[in-house]
Amino acid sequence: MASIDSKNNIKPEIALDIQAIASDTTTVGNEIDTAGFESVSFILETGAYTDGNYTLLIEDTDTSGSGYAPVADSFLIGTEADTVLSAANGVSRIGYVGKKQFVRASVVSDTVTTGATVGGLAVLGSAHHNPVA
Repeated sequence: MASIDSKNNIKPEIALDIQAIASDTTTVGNEIDTAGFESVSFILETGAYTDGNYTLLIEDTDTSGSGYAPVADSFLIGTEADTVLSAANGVSRIGYVGKKQFVRASVVSDTVTTGATVGGLAVLGSAHHNPVA
């Protein structure tokens, strides 16, 4: 059986800087440029946890830095509701197959009194050219 090289076919980026969230808020993630890729998987992770629910919100735009709007469900693999984390050392994910060049994953936190530490990755896939630099 031939092995598939995933290392040279994906590009990981920081979607959400690791940070403590201690309020009911939306913490905006980093802009991800999808040029040269057909898909993005967002991975949310919790570390230390006291309380609250943490859910990904996926938004996209054609213009870098502005005009972000929630992504239509038809461009998501999975649902944002399925990404909720409410325990320490949790991991969830969602896929994006939209057509906009720029996308970001923000974290919506609720029922927080003291919070959790969260972070996120974006894994760009289905590269137009391989190997990915």
